[in-house]
Amino acid sequence: MIDDSDRYGVEIALSLRDESGGGEVIAVSMAPDGESGGLRAALAMGVDKAVLVSDPVLAGSDALSTAKVLAAALRRIAPDLVIAATESTDGYTGTLPVQVAELLGWPSISYATKVACADSIVAATRQTDAGTEDVECALPVLVSVTAGIVEPRYPSMRGIMSARSKPLETLLVTDLGIDPGSVGAIGARERSSPRSPRLFVRLA
Repeated sequence: MIDDSDRYGVEIALSLRDESGGGEVIAVSMAPDGESGGLRAALAMGVDKAVLVSDPVLAGSDALSTAKVLAAALRRIAPDLVIAATESTDGYTGTLPVQVAELLGWPSISYATKVACADSIVAATRQTDAGTEDVECALPVLVSVTAGIVEPRYPSMRGIMSARSKPLETLLVTDLGIDPGSVGAIGARERSSPRSPRLFVRLA
């Protein structure tokens, strides 16, 4: 299933495309067992195409391994702007978007509550401990958005039907030029504590 927090990112991307009068929105996901339900939901919302990275060797991946995979998929697509949720409801690390940006060598804007783009400049309002601040950054840039930033659109029946025919590419880690031994449980630097499943301990 598509994460609720990701719906906000999808809506922002679709709104920016609609406001600009052009462009293409591509959804990217890493999921087990070829699961594409979340991406199909994004396609039904209006996303143009999707890329799924699904490979048994990814089982047990930590946040950094996930970031490596997503960054490699994004290099393959070569987008101008990446929009992500601040964190997922099953992971809660809040580190993934910044890790992806660092691996891409891109600047990042975190905790954005408002996003606009014009003349290759992204303008955003972001939350801080002291309140909010307005920032601008030239493309390419990765923006992570907070929950509740917008009201995500609901897929129409036409959108649901058209989602079935939209392109959805499935990739393995080898398609991305990633060493299988560097991801998954083998490459993970984080492990769940046996006493507390929500506690992560840095091993290296």
